[in-house]
Amino acid sequence: MIKTPFKKHKTIKAIGLMSGTSLDGLDIAAVEFRFAGNRWIYHLLEAETIAYPKIWKNRLETAPQLSKNELTLLNTKYGSYLGEQIQKFIQKTKFAPDLIASHGHTIFHRPDLGYTLQIGNGATIASATNTITVADFRSLDVAKGGQGAPLVPIGDRLLFGEYDYCLNLGGFANISFEQDGLRRAFDVCPVNIVLNQFAEKLGKPFDKNGDLGKLGKLHKNVLDKLNALPYYRQLAPKSLGREWMEETFLPVIQAQQINEYDILRTVYEHIAIQLTNSVSGTGKMLITGGGAFNSFLIERIKNYTSTQLVLPDPNLINFKEALVFAFMGVLRMLEEKNCLASATGAKSDSCCGEVFAP
Repeated sequence: MIKTPFKKHKTIKAIGLMSGTSLDGLDIAAVEFRFAGNRWIYHLLEAETIAYPKIWKNRLETAPQLSKNELTLLNTKYGSYLGEQIQKFIQKTKFAPDLIASHGHTIFHRPDLGYTLQIGNGATIASATNTITVADFRSLDVAKGGQGAPLVPIGDRLLFGEYDYCLNLGGFANISFEQDGLRRAFDVCPVNIVLNQFAEKLGKPFDKNGDLGKLGKLHKNVLDKLNALPYYRQLAPKSLGREWMEETFLPVIQAQQINEYDILRTVYEHIAIQLTNSVSGTGKMLITGGGAFNSFLIERIKNYTSTQLVLPDPNLINFKEALVFAFMGVLRMLEEKNCLASATGAKSDSCCGEVFAP
């Protein structure tokens, strides 16, 4: 057991790492946290997104097809890669972290079958950076019968409590809010993991501002089929993974003879409808994640909802998830709960994350 050197009422410097399912890149955030006046205060000091080189994007995309031995090796190699990027970030920013918290990159996520896997070996990161590292935030919750996701709601509650809803538009959309004294949260629908795929078929890495989708035609029959998928009728807690997108979502689209522009246009409408179905009434909704910069997507959401949409500073849009994982690492080292059963469906709240000493 590693004895925590941290004190709640003293400033704790943490680096948070996030790699999303859409493979946009590695987010690194340098944050200071302090508990004062009965609440947590954060300062996002430095942040950067490192685009994956083609070789790493390909390795991560194809990782689900690897053998057990190959995946074990990739876990170590990816940990080394993360350690190198953190070291470069520290040298550039002069930020001296007390701890590193790494989400890793999700290869498998099947909580229905009792397993989840995020690679990026924590011991390798700790060794490379000579810094205490917290990793593997999902496994304990899954072992307790939870979805292992979403994890960010603890940050939404303790850092962004002034908003009625917190929505992240990443590879998948996820939302959290307070209901009956509990933090409720769930994955809503796929977003960038689908949009990027069809933008790439049109020669673009992503659909900037929704410009490609705007050129397409809405196909109501496809839209109706997407909206009728059983997942959307399930009660929360619930979560989505790449497997669901590939096995359930994409076949609905691929069964129809429509072009990529029309697919994008139809998926935009689907996302807007599902997000609106996920909120009730008015209030303020904080929107972060790469999809927050997609003006056409925001326009379509506004078309359906009466909720006030709040787009914060671009740094917070880009790095909120990395920031919250840094925060989860802090809570782990303080031995406080950082994973909410009300959000994941686990038997109880958890203090998640495995700790690695350098």
